[in-house]
Amino acid sequence: MAEIPLELVKTLRDMTGGGMMDCKKALEDAGGDLDKAVVLLRERGIAKAAKRAGRDTSNGVVEAYLHRTSEDYPPQVGALVEVDCESDFVAKGDDFRKLARELAMHVAAAAPRWVSSEDVPPEVVEEERGLYQRKAEQDGRPAAAIARIVEGQMRKFFEDNCLLEQPYVRDPKVPVKDLVSAAISKLQENITVRRFSRFSVKEG
Repeated sequence: MAEIPLELVKTLRDMTGGGMMDCKKALEDAGGDLDKAVVLLRERGIAKAAKRAGRDTSNGVVEAYLHRTSEDYPPQVGALVEVDCESDFVAKGDDFRKLARELAMHVAAAAPRWVSSEDVPPEVVEEERGLYQRKAEQDGRPAAAIARIVEGQMRKFFEDNCLLEQPYVRDPKVPVKDLVSAAISKLQENITVRRFSRFSVKEG
């Protein structure tokens, strides 16, 4: 196949944060198609993240974000997020700190309630399922389709309320969990979003 131009490799790296060799390989496998290469890198990042998922994360940072509408107006929305990794070296790095800042900004903007779907209390899951079940029955949906409808509604509920399932505010086509997976692939360490808090004056 034709040689992949270095400028195209750099463009993909700027778009995804992937390593130069990973970007070059993705472009080669995608036949030089930039969009396909982005998809390949994300898929490979998720695969690498899965392999590191069980590794201990005892280092990390707590990052803050304050939203200002103007320099003359005090911030009324803010967020704190704890993001953990395996080593102190990575925790002090610019890429890791940037990820933490982006996650804090996302929390302030998107107002998630939990980190992941696993953190949603069982009683809340049961209540939501019951609501969707009754709604589908009241709408006269076929009995055979109700379970599928309820599962679809639950996926939407998790996407709306769980940080890792939410669409990333800067790029709604990318879920936040893929943003974290890309950082895991680049930094070669397991990364976990441990917890967050969001504060809003208007919401009390």
